[in-house]
Amino acid sequence: MSSIKLKGSSSGDVTITVPAAAGTNTVTIPAATGNLPLSNLDHVTNRPNAKPLVLNGNMAVAQRSTSTTGITGGGHHTIDRMKVDLSDGGTWTQTQDADVPTGQGFANSWKLDCTTADTSVAAGTFHVARYLFEGQDLQLLKKGTSSAEKVTVSFWIKATVTGTYIAELYDVDNDRQISQAYTVSSANTWEKKVLSFVADTTGALGDDNGSSFSINLWLSAGSNFTSGTLNTTWAGQNLVNRVVGQVNSASSTDNNVYFTGLQMEVGEYDATTIPPFQHESYGDNLQRCKRYCQSTFSQGTAIGAATAAGIIITCAAGTGIGRVATGHQFPVSFRAVPTIVIHNQTGGTTGSGRNGDTGGLITMSAGAASTDAAHFENSENFGNDGAQLQFQFSATSEL
Repeated sequence: MSSIKLKGSSSGDVTITVPAAAGTNTVTIPAATGNLPLSNLDHVTNRPNAKPLVLNGNMAVAQRSTSTTGITGGGHHTIDRMKVDLSDGGTWTQTQDADVPTGQGFANSWKLDCTTADTSVAAGTFHVARYLFEGQDLQLLKKGTSSAEKVTVSFWIKATVTGTYIAELYDVDNDRQISQAYTVSSANTWEKKVLSFVADTTGALGDDNGSSFSINLWLSAGSNFTSGTLNTTWAGQNLVNRVVGQVNSASSTDNNVYFTGLQMEVGEYDATTIPPFQHESYGDNLQRCKRYCQSTFSQGTAIGAATAAGIIITCAAGTGIGRVATGHQFPVSFRAVPTIVIHNQTGGTTGSGRNGDTGGLITMSAGAASTDAAHFENSENFGNDGAQLQFQFSATSEL
């Protein structure tokens, strides 16, 4: 083992120790004047956050469904934590896809496929892919103080339509935003984008579980959002300055857009210095996503599918008329009290369980839910003591 000791200009010293290793190992120092970023030496310990700020940025978890068609409105449709806001911007199919950039360690991407075009974009049209944060998770940004941090957003994109796209940071709590244009240079080719945003010393984020901050990746926008001058510094929201120059991703049914590797880092980075994507195990990733969405359906099975796998069975007892109640402890605490939907193994119909394996549907409800548990009961008689009531459920507490 060898060491090099560097003496400080006034006091102290730094020792660089090289352990014994087989073969030749190379550390490359950037060919630039200035301070060497610690991120070039240690991509993990230089982060103020131990885990990724963006959950499921590798698009690996899709609890709701791996494919949803006929999308004409906003919501969380497929990939966990990835939301779209959509109004009058064509019809889309979302898919968890296996098309990924080569050699980057990703196995999945979020595919948005235009199935009905919108060639005449109305003034109020918008289509934006969003990731939303709880305010309590971003206190390390020190937003709204004189010590506010710069932020860098990085992602991989593959799109049919080339040209200018807009990425935006939006402060929900204070109605402030900043936009940045980037270019998709080659059609249907994976490209990595690294976008650094200045710090905002105005408007602190709430230290709570509410929706406080979002990354917005725009796909199309009407003149209500594009007719001004692109706002590239933090300011109060002015619609016409948010998305100036954005291409129309819904111009043809041949159009697709894919995303993967979404990450947000505290600090200013470029394509050379950006820390690598923090890959988590699937299990850790899934557990973090369950703060916002859980169900009794198997991973890979669409919520609401016609299946008996995962059903909860409870039996009527002590009433003589077929009334039941049962409780369920959520394996992960929800962000807030969830919205619960009851399903049954026939698929389609919600709000009902099933009387045994082949019986009729019985109206059910979920009551007295907390962030950690809920109870379920039927509201109509369905048989005698010992009769089975079978059901499944989904629960969401999204931002």
